[in-house]
Amino acid sequence: MLKMDYKLPLLSGEMKNLRDYDGKVLLIVNTASRCGFTPQYEGLEELYRQFKDEGFEVLGFPCNQFGEQEPGTEKDIEDFLSCNYTVTFPVFAKVEVNGEDAHPLFKELKELAPGTMGTKAIKWNFTKFLVSRDRKRTVRFASAKTPDGIRGYVAEEVMKK
Repeated sequence: MLKMDYKLPLLSGEMKNLRDYDGKVLLIVNTASRCGFTPQYEGLEELYRQFKDEGFEVLGFPCNQFGEQEPGTEKDIEDFLSCNYTVTFPVFAKVEVNGEDAHPLFKELKELAPGTMGTKAIKWNFTKFLVSRDRKRTVRFASAKTPDGIRGYVAEEVMKK
């Protein structure tokens, strides 16, 4: 069961408590601005707009651990998103998702939903974790699985009230 005892800064610097999302289905994604998967921001925004009124949230977490594809500051990321994508879902400050300095949220997500063949490490940008409302189910989707490709999973999870 995913703990929600995390306070994290948004790109703006404002602190956000994950408890604010209690009772919502979450799609937690490690993102990057200079990645071949970066256009997935558009699909993530579509999912968010389609299901947000049903208690669904997308939470973006920029990460620079894969090919240094998120090298800028939080302001750089914010500017990139406002110039290139209309992202209205919350995007947090940069985090590490693997290794000794991985954020505890991602350590926990990797334990709850290992990758293929039981691997824990996140392999690339835009790995997605779908977390149920009650926090008892977490499913991992690889980077290549597009937001449109998980739409059915999101719809099914959102309908469980």
